[in-house]
Amino acid sequence: MQSKLQELTDKIYQEGVEKGNAEAQQIVDNAKAEAAAVIEKAKKEAESIIEEAKKKAVELKTNTESEIRLASKQSVNALKQQVIDLINGEITTLAVKSAFDKDFVKRIIDTTLANWSKSGQDMDLSILLSKEDEKNLSDFFKKEAKAYLDKGISLSFDENVKNGFQLGPKDGSYKVSFTEEDFINFFKQYLRPRLVEILFVAE
Repeated sequence: MQSKLQELTDKIYQEGVEKGNAEAQQIVDNAKAEAAAVIEKAKKEAESIIEEAKKKAVELKTNTESEIRLASKQSVNALKQQVIDLINGEITTLAVKSAFDKDFVKRIIDTTLANWSKSGQDMDLSILLSKEDEKNLSDFFKKEAKAYLDKGISLSFDENVKNGFQLGPKDGSYKVSFTEEDFINFFKQYLRPRLVEILFVAE
């Protein structure tokens, strides 16, 4: 009886141990599976983060290069404009100033009035001249261009007119300006496209 009881006890114990081992093994297996799943998930998340970081780095590099190219192009264009403006301003200003002497102003006035007279338009004009040229040009009109004064053209002198003249009806409805500054601005606009072509044609 004692022997059977011992056998039964041993059997129950053995079954308990086996069941405990099986459950423990199941727990271990489950823990391993869960750990593997967590590791796999973490690995995928890490790969995703790395991919996103690489993508952003490529985008940043592309955007930075694009901005650098744009800024570089804008800087070069701005420099070109400065070079053109400088050369154009120097060439035009020097050329006009050297040509725009008193004799040149007289010739312009004479040519303008001659053509105006030929057109058959009313000579009821007012000429506004530089105050600096008052004596010189007054003498010119009294001696060489008296015919225009006889036709009703009036002269006046103003400190605001610099080296040249302005012409218009006496009613002041409009003015045609022939000052040194007007000629400089005209030739600057005329020369600009040619300078661009000459300086940067190879690009």
